[in-house]
Amino acid sequence: MRYLLPSLILLALSAMLMLRGYVNSEILADHRVRPPAPTDEVPDEILSGGPVIDTRGGRTETLRVPDRRLVLTFDDGPDPEWTPKVLDVLRKHDAHAVFFITGTMASRHPDLVERMVAEGHEIGLHTFNHPDLSYQTPERIDFELSQTQTALAGAAGIRTSLFRPPYSSFADAMDNNGWPVTRHLGERGYLTVLNNTDSQDWKRPGVDEIVRRATPRHGAGAIVLMHDSGGDRSQTVAALDRMLPELASRGYAFQNLTEALDWRSAHTPVTGPELWKGKAWVWLVQASQSVTTVLVAGLVVVGALVIGRFVLMLALSTFHVRRVRRRAGRWGARPVTEPVTVLVPAYNEAKCIENTVRSLMESEHPVEVIVIDDGSADGTADIVEAMDLPDVRVVRQANAGKPAALNRGIAHASHDIIVMMDGDTVFESATVRELVQPFADAGVGAVAGNAKVGNRDSLIGAWQHIEYVMGFNLDRRMYDVLRCMPTIPGAVGAFRRTALERVGGMSEDTLAEDTDITMAIHRDGWRVVYAQDARAWTEAPETVQQLWSQRYRWSYGTMQAIWKHRGAVLDKGSSGRFGRVGLPLVSLFMVLAPLLAPLFDVFLVYGLVFGPTGATVGAWLGVLAVQAVCAAYAFRLDKEPLRHLISLPLQQILYRQLMYVVLLQSWITALTGGRLRWQKLRRTGVVEAAPGTGTGARGAAG
Repeated sequence: MRYLLPSLILLALSAMLMLRGYVNSEILADHRVRPPAPTDEVPDEILSGGPVIDTRGGRTETLRVPDRRLVLTFDDGPDPEWTPKVLDVLRKHDAHAVFFITGTMASRHPDLVERMVAEGHEIGLHTFNHPDLSYQTPERIDFELSQTQTALAGAAGIRTSLFRPPYSSFADAMDNNGWPVTRHLGERGYLTVLNNTDSQDWKRPGVDEIVRRATPRHGAGAIVLMHDSGGDRSQTVAALDRMLPELASRGYAFQNLTEALDWRSAHTPVTGPELWKGKAWVWLVQASQSVTTVLVAGLVVVGALVIGRFVLMLALSTFHVRRVRRRAGRWGARPVTEPVTVLVPAYNEAKCIENTVRSLMESEHPVEVIVIDDGSADGTADIVEAMDLPDVRVVRQANAGKPAALNRGIAHASHDIIVMMDGDTVFESATVRELVQPFADAGVGAVAGNAKVGNRDSLIGAWQHIEYVMGFNLDRRMYDVLRCMPTIPGAVGAFRRTALERVGGMSEDTLAEDTDITMAIHRDGWRVVYAQDARAWTEAPETVQQLWSQRYRWSYGTMQAIWKHRGAVLDKGSSGRFGRVGLPLVSLFMVLAPLLAPLFDVFLVYGLVFGPTGATVGAWLGVLAVQAVCAAYAFRLDKEPLRHLISLPLQQILYRQLMYVVLLQSWITALTGGRLRWQKLRRTGVVEAAPGTGTGARGAAG
């Protein structure tokens, strides 16, 4: 289900967008118009005949409308704004007309087609996408007709035998390109309806001029060409309201074409499979329109969230920097100098553990190091014991998971301040000192350090480096100011023993034990702060599979922690503050916004393929520019070289897609009640030491 459902969702959304593009003439539309051609192949009786051409059954006949009968025809609709106004005027004056509809508009506005038929008007086809049929193959012509008939059947339950070609004119304008099309239409049972009176309302020449051009001379009958779609038709509506009573007073009757010719109706009821096919088509089109509307609304929401987050991060990060400078590292009357316990949970960390422990031995702050070996099978504990270092102890246990290992370490800790780090991480010499200084404030229960990617020489590592500096650390500055820090990173964090004991220690309820314990400490009334200079260099996943496993666990674990602590929303005091400020922000920025963020890329691809390409690229580059500004600011705060940002555009195109799918799968796992096991990443020991400690780290020094 975790793999099938995302694929089906993506397929369904793609299909809906393609359908929406098709019915909005963005896909498969042909807007070419062929210039006039010779007329020598067109029969003389057609060129000199009436505006109704009948080539059915091999005939070559034309017909004219009798005197004092006026057939008003409206092309290109139905339009949601102007067609109802035209219909209102026709009903007001008890007049009938013929509406030559396009399949695209009929599919999008079936209620208007249904109203036309209900009020006694006649329907004709005007193709589906309004192409010049002289450019099209017979197969494409048949498709245009059948697809429009399907839309008509779904909208009004009928089919029609009337047709008007796009870009048509008077009968004497029929040329060698249009005549084969007309004969083909007759073979398919259609009556071709041109016009002999053009109001030219599409030029918007003014109401008086439209009335003049639409009025036949000397009482002759006529087929009048007008439009109820394609732009501003206010002049058409006004002209119609004036000319109908004027011409009625002169004895004109405003009839459907078949009424004017004294024929039976051009409409035929549709039943059975064809009717249900039409209804299904109309339903799918309406669904695609609704889905697109929802997607656009989602795009607006996620755009507002993204911009709002950037603005909030920049503003609060700037405030945080100024506050840190004013404090100048002082959190109380005197600095924290007493020894602390550093817990290193380790499971099969043989390639990394020696680097980790040696980095702690270079600490400027007195430390007791406890390595908790969680049933390693690669000799991790033996390596530490063989180092025979002072103040370093090994505690062995059967494999029980990281939370259990940390709780075991807490029980063996000798000091009141406990630092936790991962077995693949190395500390700078000043890290522990910087990390514990906030505990001079008695209200501080935990401190988040600055986790940095050590192996950033690969492309995946560089992308994670950008993410760590820009996303995680700017976020922590923001959350510090708002006093709702959601997560203390497992790679570098410190806790007051009292705070840990009051919340029951590390919990195994979620897969994100670091987020879980942080939220629990907030709810117990403690402050959680960020120490930007407490840097730790960690080994980030080096393959897509490892990255997937890690982020899948993080994402799902965060959802579990949010759900577990949802009751904080109703709490009072500092717990309520976290519940009403921290939980909504985490839910918006870490769960909801990333889930909707793919809309940017969906519409980017849609715009690149179907247009408008320029505007689409411009909008995407604008979003990228905002992200680049935030990233550059974050890199400046962390004193990182900006050259790594060269991979930012590629990160937005490729890396983000992986994160989207991970988050979506986490949602599906949560909604389907799935269980996700802890997944151990394969370590390489690439991060040997923190930058500036002498031995270096491949990729860490950057």
